[in-house]
Amino acid sequence: MTRAKVFLFCTLLLFVWAILPRPGWAQGADRSGSGENLPSAPQPQAAPTGTHMVGLAQAQAVLVASFPRGVRSQTIPSTSTQVQPAGQAHGDVMRLTRVQAEQVAIKNNPRISVGRLLALAQHQVYRETRAAELPNFNGAMTAVDANEGSRIGAGALNAPRLLEHAGAGVTLSQLITDFGRTMNLVASSKLTEKAQDANALATTEDIVLATDQAFYNVLQAEALLQVAQQTVSTRGSVEHQIDELTKNKLKSTLDLSFAEVNLSQAKLLQLDAQNNVDSSIAALTAVLGFDKDTHYELSDDETQAPPPPPDVDVLINTALQQRPDLQAFTYDQQAAEKFHRAQRDQLFPTISALGMAGVTPVRPDCTSNGCFPNYFISSWYGAIGVNMSIPIFNGFLFTAQASEANYRAKAAAENTRDLRDRVVRDVRTAWLATNTAFQRVNVAAELAKEADLALNLAQERYKLGLGSIVELSQAQLQQTGAAIGYVGAQYQYRLSLSTLNFEIGVKP
Repeated sequence: MTRAKVFLFCTLLLFVWAILPRPGWAQGADRSGSGENLPSAPQPQAAPTGTHMVGLAQAQAVLVASFPRGVRSQTIPSTSTQVQPAGQAHGDVMRLTRVQAEQVAIKNNPRISVGRLLALAQHQVYRETRAAELPNFNGAMTAVDANEGSRIGAGALNAPRLLEHAGAGVTLSQLITDFGRTMNLVASSKLTEKAQDANALATTEDIVLATDQAFYNVLQAEALLQVAQQTVSTRGSVEHQIDELTKNKLKSTLDLSFAEVNLSQAKLLQLDAQNNVDSSIAALTAVLGFDKDTHYELSDDETQAPPPPPDVDVLINTALQQRPDLQAFTYDQQAAEKFHRAQRDQLFPTISALGMAGVTPVRPDCTSNGCFPNYFISSWYGAIGVNMSIPIFNGFLFTAQASEANYRAKAAAENTRDLRDRVVRDVRTAWLATNTAFQRVNVAAELAKEADLALNLAQERYKLGLGSIVELSQAQLQQTGAAIGYVGAQYQYRLSLSTLNFEIGVKP
């Protein structure tokens, strides 16, 4: 055998390697969850008509009918391109209902994109763990130019005889059993993936609730601004009338001073209301996922909010079954238990099979005196075997890892129990707040009605000279406070319904 043969065979091996598919192509199964094939951001579309889910529970049906959720997006929005609102845009003003605002936030808020991307990443972790159950198939090509017949004098234990040769072969290895360790690791990864999916859904519900809060805060702020503007207009008219009467010596300067003070207070109220509107719009813009100033024309999609559900126990049972954060904790607890079993199973043996085959077309030839030891007698080689690895002692490493996993599994169980207690508390608290807010609407309506009547009477008495400016000022303050209270009570009740809807875990 000459070195030219070795060189020619090495060149042939490199050519074959160059034209073979790359390893990434051979392992290209299940590319749908990879980052390269992520769907692009959805295009603007008309808002779908909200559907009412019937038959879950009486309280849940009432809440869903009151607050229909948008359809959950199945695509992952791009974080670099923002989605325009589903409402109609006229110039720089965007018209949105509450349901449309929720849909825009679901499609465009980066926190939702992060949750879904982490869920996809966790799916790849599951695939990585499952790979231990599948066979490993590897190829190898080797060419050696050596000092013929020499031996390795130092280093690890190996076959020391050096021979010029070139060959190629394949190796196949397959895990037969490790008595449940790999199976439990795969189950733990799958449960962790489900927990991440539940966390992504919980994030979506958080954004939906934040959108509802921002939406109703804007509507409430705009309504309060209208009250403030009307108050400024009314008190300005009164101040103008008293000013004219004072000039004609029909009213005293004290009356004019009181009227001017009341007008200044109304203007301060208007300034605060305008600032509140601007701040609320900024909060809504942020939760919708936009970074530029946007003007909205919001319209509430409910004419009259329904009364709160009567039975809190139904709501609690629904929350314990449907809250995604509680589901995530439950999956994490189950994953921790599976991981504990996997760590415990490290103490068991591992049985695996190994097979290899190949060809050595370039090899030392046998001389006339025969074949020397370690020479290649045949041009091909092949073998198959089974190996059992038995752990005997490693300084109690496996025992300590199993104990650690056991304690973490117990801690996860306690965290789940703690969250269940907090869910029950939050649902009950939200239900009580909803009932109180519902009662406040009626009381605030009566108060506003009585305050309007009192202001009318006070104005008539002042015109007739039967009442003082102090009485009129007090009536104006009461009427303004009652109007603000009534507006706030209406939107606070709607927001409390949305919060209760969130606490019981109604999916958007």
